[in-house]
Amino acid sequence: MASVQLQQVRKSYDGKNQVIHGIDLEIQHGEFVVFVGPSGCGKSTLLRMIAGLETITGGDVLIDGKRVNDEPPRNRDIAMVFQDYALYPHKSLYDNMAFGLRLRKTPEGEIKRRVMDAARLLRIDHMLERKPAALSGGQRQRVAIGRAIVRQPKVFLFDEPLSNLDAQLRNEMRSEIKKLHQRLGATIIYVTHDQVEAMTLADRIAVMSGGHKMQHASPDEIYNRPAAQFVAGFTGSPPMNLVSCQLQAGGADLGGGTLIALPADLRERAAAAPGHVFGIRPENLSLAPRHVPGEVVVQARVVISEPLGAETLVTFQVGNAELIARCSASFRAPAGTPQNLYLDPAAMHLFSQDSGQAI
Repeated sequence: MASVQLQQVRKSYDGKNQVIHGIDLEIQHGEFVVFVGPSGCGKSTLLRMIAGLETITGGDVLIDGKRVNDEPPRNRDIAMVFQDYALYPHKSLYDNMAFGLRLRKTPEGEIKRRVMDAARLLRIDHMLERKPAALSGGQRQRVAIGRAIVRQPKVFLFDEPLSNLDAQLRNEMRSEIKKLHQRLGATIIYVTHDQVEAMTLADRIAVMSGGHKMQHASPDEIYNRPAAQFVAGFTGSPPMNLVSCQLQAGGADLGGGTLIALPADLRERAAAAPGHVFGIRPENLSLAPRHVPGEVVVQARVVISEPLGAETLVTFQVGNAELIARCSASFRAPAGTPQNLYLDPAAMHLFSQDSGQAI
């Protein structure tokens, strides 16, 4: 395993179409870091630059302190798992996993040991004579991961490896990848557009948008202390409630006569900013008092209820805004029903309307 450092890494095409804007990032030995963001944000391009599959326009990529900008992929001691598996259809699973080692002239005894160890780890040791066509999508992805493991690289790179699988297989493989990291203690960089994958797998997450790094932090910090409005709106299912507001008399005015009292420290920080967006996560709205210090109560009306089995998502009209709350599975109320909503002040956020940065 190894550390990876990105120092002001940039990428542009034709010298003008810039897609990666000076990213600084440090990934520690044995760390599991996820690049997450919407399609087109630059996360796969950044991964391919680390792998050596894309040229670097500016800045440096260092693996274990060594600058690798000009090193070909085979000299970077990395192994990459692709979205489409990239298996040889005419070769057995054993030969697919052994192929890279044979190219490196590894002795056959060592190849067999590594392939069998990886196959047992991934629970595919009973099917090594099969061809890829005889496997399910999840089994093919295990083979692709096994092919990377036998290389014993310094860094594993995963490029949206689960996006071709159905929902149940994605859940199963997500658990397997997390267990694999715990067993190997390897440095892993993983790209996905699925924020659930990012939150469940990562030691730290790098949230990207438009070729910029918006925040690089632990899943807990990303979720509970987002550094920008984009991060708050991208993470969580459903994401944070975000509504434009005016700061008035110590509170956030949502219009329609609704003023949400803000904690004193948040009011002080917000005083200098010209425009504001108020944010609070659905689970921090409740239908009954939680008796937390400074709890805020507002009048609301039910707009729509969405039963999900284990819970019900309810959209409420609060002033001129709509807020979604996580409610109990038993909640039932027709549209228009008045309701008190209780807000936890410790979970309130304000963002600058101009910059999108947290206040």
